[in-house]
Amino acid sequence: MTAFSRLRPEFFRRDAVTVARELLGKTIARRFESGEIKRFVIVETEAYLGEEDLACHASKGRTPRTEVMYHAGGKIYVYLIYGMYWMLNFVTGDDGHPQAVLIRGVDKVIGSGRVGRLLQLDRSFYGEDLYASDRLWVEDTPTIVSYSTAPRVGVDYAKEWKEMKWRFIANN
Repeated sequence: MTAFSRLRPEFFRRDAVTVARELLGKTIARRFESGEIKRFVIVETEAYLGEEDLACHASKGRTPRTEVMYHAGGKIYVYLIYGMYWMLNFVTGDDGHPQAVLIRGVDKVIGSGRVGRLLQLDRSFYGEDLYASDRLWVEDTPTIVSYSTAPRVGVDYAKEWKEMKWRFIANN
């Protein structure tokens, strides 16, 4: 595989909806403890856009869990659900404006919990800089331009925000 450059922090310092769409086709590179590097093409994402977005964790304000979302884009935000699945998010936007993109699918692995398992994520990834990390980064491979949109998953509590078509799915 041809080596591609890492996405620079500026890529992530835009609104989450734009970044979520443009991450389709980009490649997550993961260096495992063994030293082996594996690459996975991003095929599904979801955008979460700040404190006003009731589906976004930041809607509850700045907490120890959401602190990294208040940083400038380009950091990793992971959190545990059901006591067993680490969810991978990339912080987007400017400093002080919490936004993130959830990675819902890579290659043939669909489901954010499955992605976390495939990448062997844990709490230690929280706050890691995507541009500087030697464990996980995103490479600037061609963007997928043929995609579908859909409402976000698992946010029925979020009133009208649950209907936002901020889930982006690469077409086959």
